Amino acid sequence: MPDVLTDLYDLRELFDRQQIMVCFNGPINAALIEEIGRALRDYLNHQQEAPRAVADIFAVYIEMTQNIRHYARQHADLDGSGSAAIVVSRDDGHYVISAGNVIASADGAALLARVEELARLDAAELKAAFKTQLRKPRENLEGSAGLGLIDIARKASAPLSAALRQIDAGRSFFSLRVVL
Repeated sequence: MPDVLTDLYDLRELFDRQQIMVCFNGPINAALIEEIGRALRDYLNHQQEAPRAVADIFAVYIEMTQNIRHYARQHADLDGSGSAAIVVSRDDGHYVISAGNVIASADGAALLARVEELARLDAAELKAAFKTQLRKPRENLEGSAGLGLIDIARKASAPLSAALRQIDAGRSFFSLRVVL
């Protein structure tokens, strides 16, 4: 087994090369989401980012992590659903928020298709999709207004990208990447 302390330097170097500012892997809860969010906002303010950019980055981070937490609560019987991997980094002058979690394979396929559908839309089409979703009756939306993912796509400076990796017959790991 590798020595964690020795490998920690390598991990730090990897984070520096990839311009990773925040990285979390493990069980997620409301207090943790809040604390990481506070640290992220403080970092962005310290970097003197524009208030609008800070608000968008923070909003996307919150939406993504809350979605993971909400899914985990609804699927507490699914092994691993309560854990998440979250990375906030810089890439080519943009902030990138990536998050992933274990989900039921069927849910993952549907979510991947939805992300790919939104990724093909331009700004005007995303705005129209948002308005259409906003007008739908809540009882048809299975506990969600369905607006979060569309709103994330509207804030993004590049099309959303997602991946689905099969873990076993019933579970997959879903990853979403948002460039702001």
